[in-house]
Formats: sequence, structure tokens, C-alpha cells
Amino acid sequence: MKTSDFYYSLPQGLIAQDPLEDRSASRLLCLGKEDGHVEHRRFRDLKDYLCPGDCLVLNDTKVIPARLHGRKADTGAAVELLLLKRREGDVWETLVKPGRKIKPGCRLVFGEGLLEGEITDIVEDGDRLVHFTYRGVFEEVLDQLGEMPLPPYITHELKEKGRYQTVYAKHEGSAAAPTAGLHFTDFLLEEIEKMGVKIARITLHVGLGTFRPVKVEDVAEHHMHSEYYQIEEGQAQMINETRKNKGRIISVGTTSCRTLETAADEEGILHPGSGWTDIFIYPGYRFRIVDGLVTNFHLPESTLLMLVSALAGREHVLAAYEEAVRERYRFFSFGDAMLIC
Repeated sequence: MKTSDFYYSLPQGLIAQDPLEDRSASRLLCLGKEDGHVEHRRFRDLKDYLCPGDCLVLNDTKVIPARLHGRKADTGAAVELLLLKRREGDVWETLVKPGRKIKPGCRLVFGEGLLEGEITDIVEDGDRLVHFTYRGVFEEVLDQLGEMPLPPYITHELKEKGRYQTVYAKHEGSAAAPTAGLHFTDFLLEEIEKMGVKIARITLHVGLGTFRPVKVEDVAEHHMHSEYYQIEEGQAQMINETRKNKGRIISVGTTSCRTLETAADEEGILHPGSGWTDIFIYPGYRFRIVDGLVTNFHLPESTLLMLVSALAGREHVLAAYEEAVRERYRFFSFGDAMLIC
């Protein structure tokens, strides 16, 4: 299977630059995973496709203001740093620009010395490990100095930080939002629960590895970066009871999907716990626990498009994407959504 098998043509004008004022007013393309049948709805109509006894699984990670602008302590040269994931304590794996001259031992200064960092190592893909020093609470310092790490295809300034968070975001640690969840409002979630649909919450801290381009032509040779996940016992029990009672597991987003498929065994039983996952799901994969998926529209030739194709079939997905282009759906992080079930 080739990376080029997942290419589609997308007009630049369909890349959404701003979130809608009403989260649940976005469009929803509903795709039948067995027959490829397509229906066009609004996101708030999602409840029409859910049944009592189903379980909707949300990723409650919270995006941190992970982009920092600073300078080199010795020369004063400007530096941009993006926090990817916490390795341990105050050591973070980061993406540094310009990276070529940033060697181990280099000291960086942010916010007139409110936050300082020392490069301790260069790791995979040229990412840098940085050990930070600061006064007070790191999260409070970061909130003061950092910016929300919007994807590079979004060129507009985000006027309200909270629009790059889900309404149920709780556990800080992501370098990017689980964007399928951006369409939900508290009111819609309450309506869904009143129908008798269970809502489970798990956590996966999204790193940029999920979004890095596939640089190999043979899909099977691509290696995913690892991301930290956590599933509490009560949430695992809720999901397992749903399966036992013949309800469907509907994953909200590819991050929730990857977490569930990592922590489920061959019998489809979900095990609570925490750890790191580098699972790569592409066509040919046999899903253990996920029955349906709420997701946004993804970049051509991306691992996320491959995951969606594994669930609904490459031909069905690419045909649906072609129809979404014709119907002028909004694409990517602030764009419209798709339901596969």
C-alpha cells in the first residue's frame, strides 16, 4: 500500500481559517462504513444517529499554550520553541526554530528571564530536549508567556484561546487539540445523555507526531511518535458494559480511537491504566473495540486519513472526500465533521 494511494485534491479556499461562532452549527457528512452511503446534515443532528445504550468516547485532554518566543542567552538571536511532550519533571521534548544552530548546552531565555531553558540533548527527527528553570508554577508561567499552537495551515490569528479547546477539556498536556471534539457544546452533550447514550472520558495527550507527514512511499514503513494516554477504571468499566450489552462504541476523534485500540485486548475488552502508544492504524487493521467514529476532514496522504480509511474502506472514504469538496465542506481543524458508523 502506497502513501500516494491516499492523495486527494483540495482547493486551498476550503481550509477553514476560523471556528464557527456556534460550535454545533458545523456540517456533518455521515458515511456508512459498510456501503459508503453519504448523507449531509448539521453536527447537532449527530444525536439522530445514536441509540440508547451506545457509548460516546471523548478525549478530555487540554491543549497547553505550547508555543514560546524567546532568545539565545549568548547572542540574543530570536528562537521559537514548541513544547511537544513532557519527558519527566521539567524536561520537555521540543521543536526548535531555527534548530540547526541550537546545540546541547545552549541556553534560552523567555519573558525577560521569567522562564529559562537549557538544551540537554538532540533526539529523533532533530527534536531537542530542554530542561526548564523558573520561579513559581510552570503551568502559570506557560499561561503567561505561551501561545496556542495552531497548525501551520491556519494563518488567521485566534481571537479567543478557548476556541481551540473542547468544552470538556480537563487534563493539560496536548500540543494540539483533538479537533473532532470542538463541535460539541455542553447542551448537545446533555441532550445526548438524556437519550440514554453513555459518555465516557479518556485522555490522550496529542503530540505533533500524529500530524507529521508520511515521508515513505510504503505505508507500512512509517513509524508513529509515541503519545501518553490514561484510562480510569470507571470509564473502562462503562465502555466494557456497553459492549457486553451490545451497544456501539463511538469514538470522538482519531486520538480517542487510537487510545481505545491500544488498551483493548484481542477480545475487545478495554483495560484501564496509562502508558505510551505509537499505534499506527491503516487499511488491513482489524478493529478490536471501536464501532464508529466522529472525525474532521484530514490532510491528503496523512496517517489520520489512513486510520479513517481502515474503518470505512479507502474507496468509500476518498469518494466521500470528493463529495465533500464538491459540496464545499470546510476542512481540517476548524472545519466540518464526518460521522462513520
